[in-house]
Amino acid sequence: MTPDDIADYMENLRGRFSEVEKLMAAPDFYARPEEAKRIGREHRKLTSLFDDYSAWRKALSEIEENSSMLNTEEDAELRELIASDIEALNASSAALESRIRLALLPPDPNDERNIIVEIKPAAGGDEAALFAGEMFRVYRNYAESRHWKMEILEQSSSELGGVKNVSFSLSGEEVYSRMKYESGVHRVQRVPETEAGGRIHTSTITVSVMPEAQDVELDIKPEDLRFDVFRSSGPGGQCVNTTDSAVRVTHIPSGLSVASQQEKSQHRNKEIALRILYARLLEKKQSEENAKLAADKRSQVGTGDRSERIRTYNFPQNRVTDHRFNVNTFDLPKLMEGELDLILEPILLTVCEQQLENLRGKK
Repeated sequence: MTPDDIADYMENLRGRFSEVEKLMAAPDFYARPEEAKRIGREHRKLTSLFDDYSAWRKALSEIEENSSMLNTEEDAELRELIASDIEALNASSAALESRIRLALLPPDPNDERNIIVEIKPAAGGDEAALFAGEMFRVYRNYAESRHWKMEILEQSSSELGGVKNVSFSLSGEEVYSRMKYESGVHRVQRVPETEAGGRIHTSTITVSVMPEAQDVELDIKPEDLRFDVFRSSGPGGQCVNTTDSAVRVTHIPSGLSVASQQEKSQHRNKEIALRILYARLLEKKQSEENAKLAADKRSQVGTGDRSERIRTYNFPQNRVTDHRFNVNTFDLPKLMEGELDLILEPILLTVCEQQLENLRGKK
């Protein structure tokens, strides 16, 4: 995308920015809290975008001026200072341009939603459970760095310190728009600590990222749900609660079922089970709707299906590869500490280019 292309997109957005400001100035603006929240969020996003755009245009202008000075300046020290300024301005303009490109991404209807994430070991036994625990830590650290709120809904540990399964919710700005690219099968290749022969072991985990459902989106009748209660149990079947506090809720028409025993309160476990069930039902509904869309759109962002292998973490080569977008990062240790943007930023830029290219093709 050229600077002229970005300028065209920004000019088209100025009209919408004016509309948003008029809406916010209306006397009854705050009489509709949900709409006010949505419009306020759009205003903040547009304000930030135009601030970045102004700073970017200024940086480009200064680069042009300094380049012209560099071509005519004869003093060696001044040439060195000018060259240093140009280098700093180039770095600044590149960062600003990346932010602008990302902000120009066509919105996903789910982008402003909170999400529920489920992580489960797949193939690989204890090693898969250990990696599932490590990825949970990655997401927890990443959430902290972005000031997202995390709530653990369900968690079951393995004997060696990994996790059998973990479900948690995330709420905050851009939660779904970033985390949606985590859905699918994650493959790890490394030498396990328990492997005496030093052979590379391959194991997999599944990650599911589901937007939280709102009541009005799902037509669920009370008679469609069946609730069963039972006693919570720990590893090996040990009873950890002497009351029937665990809850299993089943959506009879679809057969989907969710059990929760994380909390000591039956009421709380029922709430958690319903939140996860509704998110799964919404995911199922949206997947069926997406299946009717054009194949080219699905191929660009991936289906988000749990069975789709999306990424490989190769520890011997210190490399993480996202197979959907052919994106690599060679700083695996930092990523495993929670610096997920090492892989997400290149993915987002690739998706941005694809979608903007499609928009240009439709003009």
